[in-house]
Amino acid sequence: MHPPLGSLVIYARDMARTAAFYSQHFGLLTTGQVVEGLIELQPVAGGAGILIHQAAKSSKLGQVGIKLSFHVEDVAAFVARSAAHGLAFGPIHQANGYQFANTKDPDGNAISISSRAFRQPPPA
Repeated sequence: MHPPLGSLVIYARDMARTAAFYSQHFGLLTTGQVVEGLIELQPVAGGAGILIHQAAKSSKLGQVGIKLSFHVEDVAAFVARSAAHGLAFGPIHQANGYQFANTKDPDGNAISISSRAFRQPPPA
């Protein structure tokens, strides 16, 4: 049996601010309520959910041990819409048949948007 990835846990200094960030900029649904020490965010179109957990004061956040990657079909359009809502991305990079761009959440965690999932397979 191969268990599916069900959710990611993000440790945050300000749980409500971080939940609002992912809800506003990436369309995840949340009540914003803390239940059992977590704020739950659910994707609208499938994929793993996010659980926001209160970070300990001693936690070092924003390390590069993990990066969240969101699948978007049109990276440039997503970057433009995000900028209009106050979220800046770095430059758009061209890779092997797809594009990606990077930003950070309020706690300094790395985020990428990528069209890799939508790239066309090479001709046979």
